[in-house]
Amino acid sequence: MKAVSLFSGCGGSDAGLINAGFEIVMANDILPYAKEVYEANHPKTDYVLKNIKEINSFPDADILAGCYPCQGFSQGGARQADNKLNYLYKEFARALNYIKPKGFIVENVSGMTSKTFQHLLQDQIKIFSEAGYVVKFKVLNASDYGVAQERKRIFIVGTRNDLGCDFVFPEPSHGLENAPKITIREALNGLPLWPDEKEYYNNGFHWYYMSRNRKRNWDETSRTMVSSARHMLLHPVSPDMVKIEKDHWEFTTDSPARRFTYREAARLQGFGDLIFPRENEVTLENKYKVVGNAVPPPLFEVISKQLKNCF
Repeated sequence: MKAVSLFSGCGGSDAGLINAGFEIVMANDILPYAKEVYEANHPKTDYVLKNIKEINSFPDADILAGCYPCQGFSQGGARQADNKLNYLYKEFARALNYIKPKGFIVENVSGMTSKTFQHLLQDQIKIFSEAGYVVKFKVLNASDYGVAQERKRIFIVGTRNDLGCDFVFPEPSHGLENAPKITIREALNGLPLWPDEKEYYNNGFHWYYMSRNRKRNWDETSRTMVSSARHMLLHPVSPDMVKIEKDHWEFTTDSPARRFTYREAARLQGFGDLIFPRENEVTLENKYKVVGNAVPPPLFEVISKQLKNCF
C-alpha cells in the first residue's frame, strides 16, 4: 500500500509507515536539514522541499499522513489561538480532497483538545467529514506503545465513507498488565555515559531551566523530548534535582550534569540510531530541532498497522 506524507520532518511518521508495510511515494516539508536527515535514512523517497501551499498536485495513495506544525497548540509554546500555523490543517484537507485516499492519519499535540482550541479541533473534524470520511480522534501516550518517553499526542484518523471500515484505536501494549514500559536504560543501552561534548548542548543551566525538574532516572521512562537544545532534558548520569521553592530547583550535588545528546534524544523518540548527515557542519540546535519535532516511529507504526487492517 502507498502513502503520501505531509509535514514529514525528519521522518518519524514515515519510519512508522514504512515499518507498517507502506511505500512512501511522496514526503514534504520546508526544513532543509529535516530533508537531509530524512533522505540519509530513507533515500528512496521522493521528498519535496517546498511550502505545502505551493504544491498543486499529489500522487495517488492509499493513506495520507500529516503532522502539521503545533506551535500554536503546544503547552510548551505561546498557545496562541490565532497563530497562522493553527490553520495548516486546511492545506492537509486540500490534499485529502485531491487524493481521496482510503484513509488518513493526523498527529498533533494534545493541547489541541483544550478549551482554547476546541473550535479548531471541531473544525478539522468537520472539514475531514465533509471530504467524505468517518473521523475519530483520541489522545495516546507514546510510552503505552513501546517508546521510552511520556509523550501525549492526539491522533485524528479517518476512513473513507464508501469502504465501511470501523477503525478502532489500538489498546496499549506496555504498562499495567501488559509488558513493562521501556526505560531510559533500555533505550540508551550501549551508548557512552559521557560522549563527545559536541553531541550535547553544554552552555550551562539558566534560571528557567532550573524552574522545574528536568530529570528522570535510568529505570523510568523519559519526560517528553523537546526541540530546543537549551531545554533538552537531563541525562540520568546527572545529579538529582530538588525543589527549593516554586519555580526553583537545584542539583543535590556538585557532580557534573549534562543534557541528552541529539543521538540519545533520537533513541528516546524510538528511532534507534538515526543517521545525521553533515554532523560537523550543522548546528546542535538544528539536530535537536528535527528530532524533538518528530513523531515517535513505534507509535505511528501501531496506528498505521491498525488502519491498514481496516481495508
